[in-house]
Amino acid sequence: MRPELEDLDPFDLPEWLGVSDVTWSAESGVRSGHDVRGTLVADGGELPCDLLAVDDACPEPVADDDTRVRAHRAWQRGQVHVVTRAGRLTLAVPGSGFTADLVLDALSRLALAVGASPEHYTARLRIGTERRR
Repeated sequence: MRPELEDLDPFDLPEWLGVSDVTWSAESGVRSGHDVRGTLVADGGELPCDLLAVDDACPEPVADDDTRVRAHRAWQRGQVHVVTRAGRLTLAVPGSGFTADLVLDALSRLALAVGASPEHYTARLRIGTERRR
């Protein structure tokens, strides 16, 4: 059973995300699938922040249809759909997996959502191993 995804207003996130230099560090490999766990860190604090590719459906869908539609609509508008999953901030991103460019794009959109410049965000990636189906 997949964890529920609940919408989250970016304005409800900690203020330091919009005013500090922020580093997102991957805890799992970017190429390892639809779920990349990570953490946002700045002088103001630390916050778990995962990336979820909402279109992956094998062996079962990772997101319900409503969440997938919202993620695609936000992406088309240059935004990212922000949700919580199992108590963790999660960026719901169209697709079934991640590349370095897609991670950077998602984090840039998060920065804009909290009123920051993407210039103040840094990403530390783990490569990981491509999963085989």
